[in-house]
Amino acid sequence: MSRQVSQGQERSWLELELQDDLDEELEQEIDDTRLPPELHARLAERKESTISRQLYFQELLRLQGELVKLQDWVQHRRLKLVVLFEGRDSAGKGGAIKRITQRVNPRTCRVVALPAPTERERSQWYFQRYVPHLPAGGEIVLFDRSWYNRAGVERVMGFATEGQVEDFFRDVPEFERMLVRSGIILVKYWFSITDEEQQLRFLMRIYDPIKQWKLSPMDLQSRVRWEQYTKAKEEMFERTNIPEAPWHIVEGNDRKRARLSCMAHLLSLVSYEEVPHEPVPLPERIFNPNYERRTLPAELYVPERY
Repeated sequence: MSRQVSQGQERSWLELELQDDLDEELEQEIDDTRLPPELHARLAERKESTISRQLYFQELLRLQGELVKLQDWVQHRRLKLVVLFEGRDSAGKGGAIKRITQRVNPRTCRVVALPAPTERERSQWYFQRYVPHLPAGGEIVLFDRSWYNRAGVERVMGFATEGQVEDFFRDVPEFERMLVRSGIILVKYWFSITDEEQQLRFLMRIYDPIKQWKLSPMDLQSRVRWEQYTKAKEEMFERTNIPEAPWHIVEGNDRKRARLSCMAHLLSLVSYEEVPHEPVPLPERIFNPNYERRTLPAELYVPERY
């Protein structure tokens, strides 16, 4: 019997694989739009996304395909790409990062989300704990919050003195110029949402049991100190928006548009080309007529409940 795969079978498998990819994204979309009963009335007043689901999925998969090409190019040319994601709590940074990394190779594209500094780290040079996470040649690093914590949460919550904040503002432009001079492509995004949208997203987290982990006491304080955060953000832009590493603001109220816009913009910042690859032949499996597969004990198998 021939073991060659027909074109029809191959197409069928590819279609099933694509359907699995779409199902994965659909799961995330359903998770994004589940409505806690306590918020039905308020969510009914919310402005819906002006982008159709069909166009969203179409563009999402297209952009993710381009991100795979970008990653190939970064590896091929041994480039170093760093992308910072900053913004208010619940502004959509995590959702954008998730879509950017969904199809790429995690071995050379990683996300860094550092916890609060330890006592030892607090005694170090401020930028020291971020430096080990910077990329080597051929790598992409996405920072889910970054050294700009000092200009935002640490300043507003009183975890840093005004002297430390002033030192940060004096040092960070030169630190980033050093990174750029070393060959790093540094991209900085700020995800922006309105007061009303943040309040609604916080309420969704409060009333949704599987999202409550996203809400920390610090997040709740950020609501109380909204205006302080706004003033801190404005000074941060004023003092750290340098030509070598400018800020890029992503309007985040419409999450679907924000994700697509961020992905498309990131792709536009790096001049990349498709890297040619040699066709990969699938080798034939070696069959031993004398080999008999052993029957494993039934208790080793996970019960099929679905």
